[in-house]
Amino acid sequence: MVTLLDVAKKANVSKMTVSRVINHPEQVTAELRKLVDDAMAELDYHPNYVAQALVNNRTNVVKFVTLEDIDTTEPYYMNLLFGIARGLSKKQYAIQLVTDRKQIKDGNFDGYLITGARSHDYALFDSLQKPFILFGENHRGYDFVDNNNQLGGKIATEYALSRLYSHIVFIGIDVQEPFEYSRETGYINTLQRNKLIPQIFRIANHSHAAQKVIQDNFQQFKKDTCFICASDRIATGVVRQLLNEKARVPDDFGVIGYDGVFLDQVSNLKLTTIKQPIFEMGELLAKMLLQKIMQQGSPQGEAMLEPTLVRRESTR
Repeated sequence: MVTLLDVAKKANVSKMTVSRVINHPEQVTAELRKLVDDAMAELDYHPNYVAQALVNNRTNVVKFVTLEDIDTTEPYYMNLLFGIARGLSKKQYAIQLVTDRKQIKDGNFDGYLITGARSHDYALFDSLQKPFILFGENHRGYDFVDNNNQLGGKIATEYALSRLYSHIVFIGIDVQEPFEYSRETGYINTLQRNKLIPQIFRIANHSHAAQKVIQDNFQQFKKDTCFICASDRIATGVVRQLLNEKARVPDDFGVIGYDGVFLDQVSNLKLTTIKQPIFEMGELLAKMLLQKIMQQGSPQGEAMLEPTLVRRESTR
């Protein structure tokens, strides 16, 4: 059986250095971490994180708290959860799903991953005694992971303009939250740079609400209009109603969604969309929280991954 001493000899460092790399990587230089990591990989050495948890009075359990109603079978959240699970498994951590906010502080655990946070939840976060990372952009200074929502809005709008759509309409989600404002900002700034006037609708995040917007306003939408949507759910409703109106999609009307998880592929026309790196964000959430736990709650800051454009049938 490979021991800590074997790893130290292989990396030509002290046993204490190997221990620090495993238990307190923030105390070791990147060069030393690489030496030890390479040695562990070559020797196929796997630290016993469960034993370490006992020594450090930890449970190796993390709570995944959702503060909004979600369908855990929906691919968006399944991808997120699988990414989190993969990140936690690297340090032999287990995940506990919590959907009832009354149970947030119950039991023994080491920290929280929280999704669905809204501005009115800030008082709750301030009361938490254990480390947490939010999934979702915020402007309150809490550690978080998200995709770059403003960049996503910019990419979508620039692409619509590049496809020679003359009129660009944004259909957003009717919530006063940072992610929505950021997506709108990317759209607005891009249009203003091109001396075009923004037009924004805000609706519930449901396809039938999107259909109603198109139905009620169809006569005012000119040909060569592209709809930038804040979610694929909204975009599928827009496409459906445009087709009901006998509009030519994508020749006369284009539609761009946001998310890129499943719905974009099962829409009446496959959606051009801004794809979020959901799985990677889940892994990064786990990594940041575990590091925060090891560092006794030290701030981790924010991490925003870049979304990408996926071109499909709903744009020309």
